[in-house]
Amino acid sequence: MRTVKRPRRYVARRWLLLMRPWLRYSLARDAYVLRGVGRHIGPVLRPDRRRQARRPGRFDGIERRRVSAA
Repeated sequence: MRTVKRPRRYVARRWLLLMRPWLRYSLARDAYVLRGVGRHIGPVLRPDRRRQARRPGRFDGIERRRVSAA
């Protein structure tokens, strides 16, 4: 039995949907693994739920830089 866990790789949901015929969801791992051989070898994939860094938009608030307090 494997003592070191396989690392989880985060992939976009669209890739998981495209690879659905070759993957199955493992409740024990809370991730997707290859059908047939995923119990022992292959990638362990999770949906990427992390937020992408968004570019900040125009700020319409009060300008507070270079303001000295009296």
